[in-house]
Amino acid sequence: MNSSRLASPVRRGWAVVAPTRSFTLRGVRILVIGAGGREHAIVLALSRDPAVTALACAPGNAGTSVLAESYPVDVSDPASVTELAVGWRADLVVLGPETPLVAGVADALRAEGIACFGPSRAAARIEGSKAFAKDVMLSAGVPTAHSETVDNPAKLDAALVNFGPTWVVKDDGLAGGKGVLVTEDFDAARAHALKLLEDGHPVLLESFLDGPEASLLCLVDGSTVRPLLPAQDFKRVGDGDVGPNTGGMGAYAPLPWADEGLVDEVVRTVVQPTVDELANRGTPFSGLLYAGLALTSSGPQVVEFNCRFGDPETQAVLAMLRTPLAGLLDAVARGELAEQPELEWLPGAAVTVVLAAEGYPGRPRVDEPIGGSDGPGVLHSGTRTRPDGSVVSAGGRVLSVVGTGADLESAREEVYRRVDAVHLPGAHYRTDIAARAARGEIEMPRVADSVRNS
Repeated sequence: MNSSRLASPVRRGWAVVAPTRSFTLRGVRILVIGAGGREHAIVLALSRDPAVTALACAPGNAGTSVLAESYPVDVSDPASVTELAVGWRADLVVLGPETPLVAGVADALRAEGIACFGPSRAAARIEGSKAFAKDVMLSAGVPTAHSETVDNPAKLDAALVNFGPTWVVKDDGLAGGKGVLVTEDFDAARAHALKLLEDGHPVLLESFLDGPEASLLCLVDGSTVRPLLPAQDFKRVGDGDVGPNTGGMGAYAPLPWADEGLVDEVVRTVVQPTVDELANRGTPFSGLLYAGLALTSSGPQVVEFNCRFGDPETQAVLAMLRTPLAGLLDAVARGELAEQPELEWLPGAAVTVVLAAEGYPGRPRVDEPIGGSDGPGVLHSGTRTRPDGSVVSAGGRVLSVVGTGADLESAREEVYRRVDAVHLPGAHYRTDIAARAARGEIEMPRVADSVRNS
């Protein structure tokens, strides 16, 4: 390892300390499943880890193919993924997206004796069914919005009157971040709910949670919880949080406006109780548990849980991680997370900006040539390589561009310089990612002592 990098200070928890040289993993072959920016970020971090001797990404994209072997695979088919893992002789399989997790791919891999980073099908219901997640939170005493599940149109109107004047209408199942409508228009809320019900999807109605949102990604091995840096993502397609929801248009980490004790509080009141409740139900969670939070005047409350690394938060968070990633993922898979040293973080901040195709979040325009896709900080999401070697768009969120700096303002300057160096016809992106935080315009709501100590 480059000695000049070892000389740089790093942050352990929230303090900057001298780096340590400790690698406990050697000679590991890792297969990453997925094709998005999250997977490119994971592959990039693993490619820099001296413990990793072979790396593959399936199906991957034009960016991951530069760093790892690529293989075609149906990520939602447990048999196909398992066959690939066995044939490639994987020591560890990292499941990136939610689809294979909800489909039970982790169960199939473990049945073959292959170590896997990702929860079982039963535990992945924490994301696969919002109604299930609400039931877990209720049993565990986890703070979250009041909700009601509606499974047929005849019950909808009576349920809607129990909510509002800001209505939150969610698809109960997986929707790629685009199944949620937050509106002050009763008719719009009703129409969205009816469309979901007509498509055979149960609807979850929730009370609206005010306050800034935050994401906390936590490594979990069934019992032990290790939080990563807190982040904030941007779901709406347009500047100023206007337009429809997307899978995420950008993110930044850490949160300079957050209270010093926020992460510990969320682990204590949200993540650990949820992990314990899942274990008590006989469905222990092993992998990455993502808590999407609203930081209200009553304290942090859960907006949603995800059962995997968030996208685009992962791109920003992993850019700040100093601890080698392979050992962490392997420790989670083997139930040895408690034995790992405290995580170390680089000082400063990271900002991710998503470059989306024309038409996104509707039907995206694809097969457009991309210039500058191999630039610094550019992570691929919806891309593919043509036979002639050129890179073209192949999805809605095409690229995630990451910039780092001593603070959010310098990280923003860096990321938008890098965005300007990329060319994709018709592309659009938000210009205000992390802007309010960099200007000091976000504050934690004051929580009464009686609430915080209850």
